[in-house]
Amino acid sequence: MDGSLDLYFAPLACSLATRIALYEANAKACYIQVDTLTKQLADGGDFFAVNALGQVPVLREDDGWTLTENTAVLPYVADRFPEAHLAPPPGTRERARLHQWLGFIGTELHKAVFVPLLGKETDEAVKAYARAKVARRFDPLARRLETHAYLLDAYSVADAYLVTVLNWAPYVGIDVSQWPALATYAQRVRERPAVARAIADEYEIFRRTPH
Repeated sequence: MDGSLDLYFAPLACSLATRIALYEANAKACYIQVDTLTKQLADGGDFFAVNALGQVPVLREDDGWTLTENTAVLPYVADRFPEAHLAPPPGTRERARLHQWLGFIGTELHKAVFVPLLGKETDEAVKAYARAKVARRFDPLARRLETHAYLLDAYSVADAYLVTVLNWAPYVGIDVSQWPALATYAQRVRERPAVARAIADEYEIFRRTPH
């Protein structure tokens, strides 16, 4: 498929996972920064006109077609650039396992744990409820990674999403070193050239962005 892609992103937000996937694929893409507080684009445009929920990531094809939600965007990027080997073939059991991990990361970690803990206005009781879920979610991850280098049998977009979420742990007081296999995994994934480059690029943008 020809044509470039636009990725609407916020620095170090969950859209980082898609940047990682695009870097892994050496894909041609334009990165459009979104202010997730004001829901404005750098040119003053209204991000709600792009995504009615005002959330990143949004992937846009050059014909205007858009796709949202990490669980849809990441497999789509993998399938659009099959030579990067970022996902198992469709219709296989391993592909089903990919969707299982993407769903787990998106619902059980991203939304259930980190969104409440990162929220500046989240009630303390809600934060306590989210924090109580951490061990029950990290324990099975650690068990998996005690015997596997990646979530699947090979590196995939699920790992791009998980390392993105794990990057938030220090900012909410979660000490990943309590799960040595998970900490080792996160370091291993961060050392991949595309991952290291994506994190560095977005950290620099984040550093320059007023908060």
